[in-house]
Order: sequence, then C-alpha cells, then structure tokens
Amino acid sequence: MRTDLVVIGAGPAGIAACLAASRRGVRVALADAAPGHGGQYFRRPAPGLDAEGAVPRHGRRTWTRLRGALAASTVDVRPEHHVWYVERESGGLTVHALLGPEQRESVALHADAVLLATGGYETVLPFPGWTLPGVVTAGGAQAMLKGGLVTPGRTVVVAGTGPLLLPVATGLAAAGVRVAALVESTDPARLPRHARALAGKLPEAAGYAARLLRHRVPVLTRHTVVRAHGEDRLTGVTVAALDAGGRVRPGTERLLPCDALAVGHGMLPHTDLAETLGCRLDGHAVAVDAEQRTDVPGVWAAGEATGIGGAALALAEGHIAGRSIAARLRGTAPDPDAWAPAARVRARGRTAAAALHALHTPPAHWGEGVPDDTVICRCEEVTAGAVREAVTLGAGDTRTVKLLTRAGMGWCQGRMCAPGVAAVTGCPPTPTRRPFARPVPLGVLAAGHEELAAYDRPHPPTPEGSP
Repeated sequence: MRTDLVVIGAGPAGIAACLAASRRGVRVALADAAPGHGGQYFRRPAPGLDAEGAVPRHGRRTWTRLRGALAASTVDVRPEHHVWYVERESGGLTVHALLGPEQRESVALHADAVLLATGGYETVLPFPGWTLPGVVTAGGAQAMLKGGLVTPGRTVVVAGTGPLLLPVATGLAAAGVRVAALVESTDPARLPRHARALAGKLPEAAGYAARLLRHRVPVLTRHTVVRAHGEDRLTGVTVAALDAGGRVRPGTERLLPCDALAVGHGMLPHTDLAETLGCRLDGHAVAVDAEQRTDVPGVWAAGEATGIGGAALALAEGHIAGRSIAARLRGTAPDPDAWAPAARVRARGRTAAAALHALHTPPAHWGEGVPDDTVICRCEEVTAGAVREAVTLGAGDTRTVKLLTRAGMGWCQGRMCAPGVAAVTGCPPTPTRRPFARPVPLGVLAAGHEELAAYDRPHPPTPEGSP
C-alpha cells in the first residue's frame, strides 16, 4: 500500500498528528498494535462494556473530540498492526508490520514520511519476590482496569515512584479495591524547589489527593518495598523508610498484607524503531528539533518517544509534527506561528516533565541492597549475584554484562531488566541498536528474502518482437 504518511502509534500524539496532517490534504495511515486506538491514556474496554468510565474524567471531553474527528477524517486506521521494522529506501520509507493477534503475516506500508509516536514503557527495579503471581506493574494494573474493568486483587499496595502511582491508586480505590497503602519513595520535602515548574499540575494533583483522602488510602512517602512474600501467590509486602541518602533505615520495616502489588519506578521512551532507523537519541529519548523532526530525513517523532511528559504534551507535539509534515510534503517551509499555541503548551509541558523527572528519582542506593539470589532478568533467570560476578570478571558496561550472563537476551530484549542490571552494576545503561523492534517469525523473514531474491534474479531476455 502507498500513502503519504504512516503514523506509528495511535495514542494522543499519533492521533493529533493524523488529524493535523489529514486536514491539510495528506493521505495518512495510522498503525497501532492494539485492537483499538487511544493508547494507554485513552484506553477503553471492549465494546459492550462501560467504555467511557475508563477514560480519565479530566480527559473525557478531549477524547470525545478526538474520537469524533478521527472517525470523520480520511485517516486509514489500521489496528492490530505490530510494526517490527521501518526501512529506508530511495523512494521513501517502508513500514513492515505483523498482522493480528497471531502475528504470522506481515504487510508493507510505503510512505514519503513516517511519524514515530511509539509511546513509553514502565521500569521496575527488582526486589526479592517481585516475580510472584500477584505482582504487576502499576501501568499493568491500570491497563487491566481500563481495558477489562478488572482489578489485580482485592487488597492492593501501590508502590514505587512517579506520577503514574496517583491515578492507579485512585482508579483502583474507585473500583472498590482496598488500597492498603500508596508507597512513594520520593521525599515530599523536595517538592517546594519544583513548585513553580509544577504549578500547572497542582489542580490535578489536588484532585488525586482529595480522592485518596475520600477512599482513606494511607500514603507512605520516603518509603519503598523491600520484599514481597508468598509461595504460590503474593500474600504481603514488607516496606521500609528511606534515609536522606536513599538507603533503607534499619528497624523501620513493616508488613502490609495484600494479594496484589502494583509497582513502578517511572517510564522510559520506546525508541526501538528510532534506533533501527539510526535516529539520534538525547539520553533515553529520540532527539527532535522545533518541528519534531529527527535527524533522519522523512522521519518525525512525537509524544513519549521524545521524552515522558503526559497526554497534554503528547497532543501538542503530535499537532506540531502533523502540521510540519503537511508543509514539508508540499515542499514549503512550515510557519511556526501557525502552531504557536501548541508550542506554548509544549514548552510548559516539557518544563513540568523535567521537574517531575527530577522529583521522582528512584532511591539512589537501591542496587546496593538487592540480595544476590534476587532474579534480575526474568526471561533468562539471571540473578543479581551473577550480574555482580560479571563485574568482577571485568565487565564495565551493561552490554558486556549481557554477553557474560545472558541478562537481556530473552523475549523482552532487556526492556524490563536493563534498568535493574544498570543499578546493580553501577554502569550506565548502554543503548542497544536491535535489527528489529519486536520478535518476527522466521517464515516472515524467509518470505521477504524470497521476494527480494526474485526481484534481484536476472530475467531471461525478451524475444525480439515480443511486447
């Protein structure tokens, strides 16, 4: 299939970009792995359930507007398209995607431009018992509630650090779950130094605080989970207070009985596709200019892929990217004044995001306290002791640790364990440029190879006089 623009990711940034570009005459295809559009923020249950009840209440008006505009547009929406590779060619770019839940068949979308709106993913710092049934990520608990209207348990502890914990705890409480505690490792004394940058977030935070109070959810700040208990399933967690240096204070441990733990330590941008294309990264995020362009011609990026910042920031970046793409495809220079309001939202959003990132940092010395028998890499069952042994053998970076221990060689390709490996070793995470963004069946690769071989094979000469 040939189109002008392929947008990868149907969250706030992707939808905003589609609408901005299609309104200016661009043919757009929107590819997303989920069966429905909206991303994690606007995730809804399956048809027949109470769909609107899952959308955050302060975002329902925005979602209604976006959903209606997308339905009325000419955008070719392609759900259950799992993009595994974006290929640069002389005539533009080709997006390769696996189809449906089985992902056995691949389709190619050819375009002049691509927007990466691939979102982000959660990080969890391992601790003893984190692999027990009943332990889920904070975002996983939110996805269960939004997408299936189900909860991970009857009594839940929400723990870790970051702004995601607030909507998870209040959402679970509103669904009838007993939230035994919200355990946040951040010290509230650090908040005043970021108050000015976070002024626009205060009404939203006050709303969450009021709901926590109404549901009588205990809040333990400057605390962390040190162990999860249970045999076949989670039965409780031990939490402890942290000192000013981020170390566990001896004698402060307490047991919280629960049958589920929703834990998360922030988010990281999804950059797999950007890295396969050779896009420059700025830290963990895709580097972009004022138009949301990457340094690879024809490739834009917006939303959490360029830095974790929330739905409002993603919408603004997507709108700017869509208008920029429309102008560039027409061969004209974009007019920044045309998206000035979105640029102001973007500037405020990035300022707030930087403040939240500085405020919600995981405990500085977390890695020191992880016992040797704690599993760090779940896919390959690599323990903290094995990771530390690799360092004693001379590993000075996470890539060498991976080669010596297989940590990060499993199904998730290090997305879950890389932060844990880095924390235990004290090494900074090493960016990994993978050939493909997700596992691909050998049959799909073989079929692609056969097509290429047939194309390159010399053809017999055409007889004289033949057409």
